[in-house]
Amino acid sequence: MSRQLRVLVLVHEDLVPPENIEGLSDKEIAPYKTEYDVVVTLQELEHEVMPLGVGSDLGLLRQAIEQFKPHITFNLLEEFHGVAVYDQHVVSYLELMKRRYTGCNPRGLMLAHDKALAKKILAYHRIPVPDFAVLPMGRKVRIPRRLEYPLLVKSLTEEGSVGIAQASHVEDENQLRERAEFIHRQLQTDALAEQYIPGRELYVGITGNQRLEVFPIWELIFENLPEDAFFIATAKVKWDQNYQKKLGVKTHEAKDLDPSIAQQIIKLSKRAYRALNITGYARVDLRLTPEGGIYLLEANPNPQLAYGEDFAESAEAGGLSYEALLQRILNLGMSYRAEWQD
Repeated sequence: MSRQLRVLVLVHEDLVPPENIEGLSDKEIAPYKTEYDVVVTLQELEHEVMPLGVGSDLGLLRQAIEQFKPHITFNLLEEFHGVAVYDQHVVSYLELMKRRYTGCNPRGLMLAHDKALAKKILAYHRIPVPDFAVLPMGRKVRIPRRLEYPLLVKSLTEEGSVGIAQASHVEDENQLRERAEFIHRQLQTDALAEQYIPGRELYVGITGNQRLEVFPIWELIFENLPEDAFFIATAKVKWDQNYQKKLGVKTHEAKDLDPSIAQQIIKLSKRAYRALNITGYARVDLRLTPEGGIYLLEANPNPQLAYGEDFAESAEAGGLSYEALLQRILNLGMSYRAEWQD
């Protein structure tokens, strides 16, 4: 039996889950499903749980810490002030308050969030990544001559496939300029143009601080992808349930992988996790080309943690139930040594 803890569950102010979801449809539950699953499961593990919604006021967090006196904060926050990369600063605040938390440390979040910086670090460590260029917001879009088409254009910092659509796949300068300007205008972030890698899309779930555990390799499948469509994990693929059904979107353990290829994928994923200073848990996204080439697309600290989603499913395939997964994440947060503890 694990030690009972007071757990402050930190969520976005619009995603504080209700105590009961009876009678609600899957569509109604979807926005806060992760938050609900985590809160309820932690309660079932007999921890004392307090959800806290935060949007742009850290005073609420300080007040909750002083009054509830949590042993640890379970961090499910993905933005602050509406800015995706500001979640790292909330974690920094927890460290300044000398509080324990789950998931990735501020440095790992900062490095992984900046996709260009992450690719530079991974390339330095000889981890294969797609060739890329950053197209900054507020400047005229300059077309990099060294990049070969087709390219995939996306936000430099947004997560969860935000801003990614079939139109993100570009084949000439005009399409590239148009999509980069769309990213600048709609998402208010710099754009990233990277080499489009055809092949199988694979995910590797990892937990750990120093000693890492890797879950079975997972794969994204489209059973009904139209012939004129590109194999891209767009925002609609990730979040639109009707669209998922239409395309036959499924994820499951990768089959028919050559053992030596699988070993390389796991090794590269662990190297990337360490190179980017990630702690707690993460999902590494890769592409495997028809010729057997492996490209690491990105590493995602604190990935989607809902029951039944890729990360939890791959953990279960590796012998770790959802309850055991959340308890492990708690244990890793309790054992992580931040600078204030040295």
